[in-house]
Amino acid sequence: MKQALIRLTYLAFAVFCAGLVYQTLLREQTIAQTRQSYRPVQAWPQLPQGWTLGAVSGVAISKDGNILVFNRGEHPLIKVKPDGKFVRSFGEGAVTSAHGLRVDAGNNFWTTDVGNHTVTKYAPDGRVLMVLGEKDKPGDDATHFNKPADVAFARDGSFFVADGYGNSRVAKFNRDGKFIKAWGTKGTGPGEFNLVHALALDSKGLLYVADRENNRVQIFDQDGKFIHMWTHLGAPFGFFMTPDDRLYITDGRAHKVTVVNRAGKVLHTFGSPGTGPGEFQLPHDIAVSPTGEIYVGEITNKRIQKFQPF
Repeated sequence: MKQALIRLTYLAFAVFCAGLVYQTLLREQTIAQTRQSYRPVQAWPQLPQGWTLGAVSGVAISKDGNILVFNRGEHPLIKVKPDGKFVRSFGEGAVTSAHGLRVDAGNNFWTTDVGNHTVTKYAPDGRVLMVLGEKDKPGDDATHFNKPADVAFARDGSFFVADGYGNSRVAKFNRDGKFIKAWGTKGTGPGEFNLVHALALDSKGLLYVADRENNRVQIFDQDGKFIHMWTHLGAPFGFFMTPDDRLYITDGRAHKVTVVNRAGKVLHTFGSPGTGPGEFQLPHDIAVSPTGEIYVGEITNKRIQKFQPF
């Protein structure tokens, strides 16, 4: 009887171990398949002869499908077609240190400059429509920022600024740029931040905040009420929210992209450290086209990569 129990125990343990091995193999196979589901596009983009990119901090897609690239080079704002062909550049001499780049519902594009503490709204043709903050004067009141990092837009036209490196707060404005409120202080508790680095809104109007140095994503309503947080996704650097509420996250420390659903469940991950195609060195921002192409801007590799789904 005792020997039978021992054999049964060994058998149960063997089945348990086999199950763990199977789950591990299945997980690794799923990750491998996910990494293979996006193919880096070679020789993209094609810039004018002699042009090079600086550290690429911002990526966005305009309503006409063109790709906007914000970088810390001689030509800070560059527009290219989806096939990589150069369209135009602008912003020369006007940008101190490029950071965030977003396109709003009216096809205007917005930049954040961590070097001169401003947020700028541009018309599609590159005309400056609005500047928030005071150039070269950091602050923490209604008219100043301290190294703002990102912008996100609500459906009613109001918008949020990740005020970011210096102030550890989120600031809210109406559609005309009038200050409404701000929340957040430096810390580790709910509603506190250690580097507000990226923002995104989902289809329900919830605001996702990349609390980068706290290695978490915090989620709020639009009045700043804390809802919950995710702490299993590494260091969030860049955000892109799709219409079906998939959040694409660049992790600049782990050098990868993670895709999660609205519940925070990891759906995909791809990328690894390196300088080759499909590898990353400090991926900073990300944008996804309506047809599924992914664009990732890198700081250390000073480039933007395009990934084609297949």
